[in-house]
Amino acid sequence: MDTKPDYDLLYETAESQAGYFTVQQANQHGFSWERLSTNVKNGRFQRLFRGIYRLINFPSSPHEDMFIAWLRTAPHSVISHESALSLYELSDVLPGEVHLIIPPNASRRRPGLRLHTNSLKPEEITSRQGLPVTTAVRTIADAAISGLAEEMVVQAIQEALQRGLTTREELMAQAAHQKGRAKTIINKIVVAENPI
Repeated sequence: MDTKPDYDLLYETAESQAGYFTVQQANQHGFSWERLSTNVKNGRFQRLFRGIYRLINFPSSPHEDMFIAWLRTAPHSVISHESALSLYELSDVLPGEVHLIIPPNASRRRPGLRLHTNSLKPEEITSRQGLPVTTAVRTIADAAISGLAEEMVVQAIQEALQRGLTTREELMAQAAHQKGRAKTIINKIVVAENPI
C-alpha cells in the first residue's frame, strides 16, 4: 500500500467507537497488515479479534464483547434484545450471547452472535456508551417477543419508567403495534392502575 498511514484519521474513527476499529477502517486510513502488526508489536494497538483492534491509549470498555460483536457485523447492525437491556442496565438479565438486529438482507453467518433480522426505523435507534442500540421502548418489546422471562420484562419496564428512558405513552404506543406476549405484558404493567 502506497498510502502513508494517517494516525490522526484512524484516531478520529476509533474515538467515535470508544477506541475500537476494524482492519477495513485502518486500511482506509493507510494502514497495511504489516503496519497494523508493527503497531501491535510496539504496543500502540491491541488485536482483540480477527480484524478488530483497539487503540491502547483508550481504556477497554466493560462492554468490549458488544463492541467486538457490533464491529463484526457493522455498519448496519444495532445492539438489541437482552444485550440492549444489559447496556441500559434495565434488568438483571445476563445474556450469554450478544444480540444484534441486522438488516434482512445481511449475512447471518457470525458464529457466537445472536442475530435477529429486522428493519428498524431511524427513531428506534439511539447511541449508548458509543454503541448503536435500540431505544429502551423498542428493546423492551423485542425482549418480550423473544420470550425473556416476564419478571425480567416487568423489571425493565419499571426501571425504564423510573429512570426516564421511556414514558407510559411511548410504551402504550409500542404495545399498540405489537401482538401476543409483548402487547399483553406491556399493557399489564402500563395500563393497570397499580403496576406490579
